[in-house]
Amino acid sequence: MSRLKVWCAAACLAFAAGSSGIHASGGNQRTLVVTMTNDPTANEIRVYDADSHVLVQTLSTHGQGGVGGNARGIKQHEGRLIAVVNNGSNSVAIFRRDGDLLKFDTIVTTTSAPVSVDFGNEHLYVAGATTVDSFDLHQRSVAGLDGTTDLALASGGIPPAGSTAQVGVISDEQLLVTLKADPDPGTVDLIALDHGRIAGSAATAVSAPDGTLTPFGFATDADGTALITLAHSNHDGLFRDGSFASVIAAGQAASCWMTRVGKYVFVANTGSRSISRLVGTGNNVFVDGLIAAQITTGAPADIDADAGVLGVIDHGAGQSHLWVFSYNQFGELSPAGTIITIGVPDANGVAILSPRADERN
Repeated sequence: MSRLKVWCAAACLAFAAGSSGIHASGGNQRTLVVTMTNDPTANEIRVYDADSHVLVQTLSTHGQGGVGGNARGIKQHEGRLIAVVNNGSNSVAIFRRDGDLLKFDTIVTTTSAPVSVDFGNEHLYVAGATTVDSFDLHQRSVAGLDGTTDLALASGGIPPAGSTAQVGVISDEQLLVTLKADPDPGTVDLIALDHGRIAGSAATAVSAPDGTLTPFGFATDADGTALITLAHSNHDGLFRDGSFASVIAAGQAASCWMTRVGKYVFVANTGSRSISRLVGTGNNVFVDGLIAAQITTGAPADIDADAGVLGVIDHGAGQSHLWVFSYNQFGELSPAGTIITIGVPDANGVAILSPRADERN
């Protein structure tokens, strides 16, 4: 057989294996879906195989859960690290990927009860009940605290308990933190960064637009914009250059959590038990798909997507479920396998941990 025929045969075999979900042994081959039990006494993470939906691991977070009304209680970084909030212990647990398993790496202590996490600018950022912290990434792990500042409401004063919703990197110079404080319209805090660390200057507090309530989940873009849900007035907004540039009716009840896939942003609508699909531009936000998927087992909560896999947590009838979807280049969702029953009432956060391209066989 000629070299060309051998190469073509091997390529066709590899394509067939990849398209059917078959994985070679060894290396980082699985896409993992991670959530936390959020147990107020003994928090754990549960790790599932995105293809088979098999429970791969249950690991202690070495702390207490109990967080609620938040977004991004779990966040992954480059397919290697996972950060998980221990709200009741003022700590964040860090796990490292090792092949197709996770291993506990370290604990970092936060300046207030942690609610939401994000990675960027070679840092881990943690928004807590009253503060936001930055931690340096060093040698592919999370090192010490190198910056912090207080959160603030646009109406003045410190946020009341339960206000903090989400933290996210919008550029190499700024973080966003959303704060909900009904009946106050709510606030988006802009946090200044200096070489990745929180500079320590006071947050710039921006009010939600007139006629809206509760800035909550958001998804940032490389152009420096963010789409933000305004959950309690059923709106979605485009945030740019420190203010809301556009606001539209969501068309669904209680749009709350967001995740971005390229030009598309998926929104978990708690009241409507649905997932919507949005598109943002430099000046506007549009509903591209009012109902991209319906969640039938409960009210959807946190949502994440990567490498063709979207996961969403829901709560209903005292039970938490994990839905896994596949998506195509048009942002169309298809259920991928059976719904996973997690076995706890208040699971919180979800992260899709795809194989790194440079570590696949």
